[in-house]
This record gives sequence, C-alpha cells and structure tokens, in this order.
Amino acid sequence: MKTFLQSACVLAVIGALAACASPQPIPDWEPAFPEAPPVEDFGPPNGAIFQQQVGAALFSDLKARQVGDTLTVRLVENTTASTSASTNTSKETNAEIVNPTVFGRAPTRRDDSGALPLFGGSMDSTTEFDGTGSSSQSNSMQGSMTVTVYQRLPNGNLMVKGERWITVNQGREFLRIAGIVRPADIGTDNSVPSFKIADARIDYRGTGAIDDANRQGWLARFFQSPWMPF
Repeated sequence: MKTFLQSACVLAVIGALAACASPQPIPDWEPAFPEAPPVEDFGPPNGAIFQQQVGAALFSDLKARQVGDTLTVRLVENTTASTSASTNTSKETNAEIVNPTVFGRAPTRRDDSGALPLFGGSMDSTTEFDGTGSSSQSNSMQGSMTVTVYQRLPNGNLMVKGERWITVNQGREFLRIAGIVRPADIGTDNSVPSFKIADARIDYRGTGAIDDANRQGWLARFFQSPWMPF
C-alpha cells in the first residue's frame, strides 16, 4: 500500500510538471473595436455611368475609403521605458518595565552583584530594511504591411486589420496589425504610419523549431517562477 501511494505521488508530480511544458497557445485574432454599425444598403443602381456606392473623385488621390479597400501601414515603432525605485525603512522600539512596589517596598532578588529588581526589565528592538530595484524595456520595429478596411465608422474613420505569414524552413513567423485609421492621416501614397493608428494592436512572433529553441524548459521556468520558495 505504501509503495502504491509513493508511485501515485510521483505520477502526480510528473503530470503537474508536464503540464508546465505545454506550448504557449497563439492568441485568437479578436481585436477590441467599437461596435460596428449596421451594413448600409445602397439599393438598386442609380446611374448608367456613375454609381454612388463605388464612385471616386476625379481630382483626388486614390486612398482607402470603403470596406474592402487596402491600406499600407508603415511600421515606425521605437519605444523606450525605464523605471527605478528605492526604499529605506527603519524602526526602533524601547520598552521598560518598572519594578512595582508591594507593601511599601520593591521586591528584589539576590545575585552575585547584589540586590536586583525582581520584576523590572527593559527591551530594545531595531529593524531596518533597504531595497532597490530597476527595470528597463525598449523595442524597435521597421517595415511595412498592407491591411484591409473591414468597417467604416459613422464619423468616417476606418477599421483595418491584416496579417502576414512567412514560412522559412522549420519556422513560421507572422505579423498582425489592427486598429482605427483617420482618413486625414492617410498619405498621398495610400499609406499611414503605425503611430497614427488608434487602438493599434501589433503582434509579431514566430512558431516552430526556432521559437521552441528560444524558450526555456519547464524545469528552468519553475526555478524562476513565484512558486520557487527560495
């Protein structure tokens, strides 16, 4: 019975550790956007030469303006952040107990040094704490990618999203972009910089053998996790 319980405990520990080794799932493509308005019905064709729903101005640049149009996003991301903190605390406590007087005299006890108070005493306590910490993070991304307009808001802003997958040997990389673009920010070449996209979500990562090689094993992650007691 004892051997069975030991085996069961070992299997339970192995199963729990194996669960930590499961690959990290790729998040679903569900960007958070405002509620989309109902699709507008343009009705039957209203002209033999000019159609209102697909009309284009004769003297303006060809820019994304309707659902289904494409737009080039120029990735211009360069962010740097750093923070530091320092904490110093100290506490000192002094307590003294005075020997009481009983029947007109203070009780004492005899020692080699003479008479000492029987109930008197004192206590001193000192606590100090010094802590420092710092953190820094930076990222840089350059490039370009084409996205598609999938919704037009009532105020004219365009909701865009798109993704690009690249497969090289045993690894796959993908780039996802989503956000809200103001038509006035679109350049004459039908492009917009990424820092002018509202509620932007930019996701660049990889999958496959290269991504697995750059990831720590489950035992190394355990020793660096909050569950490590030391």
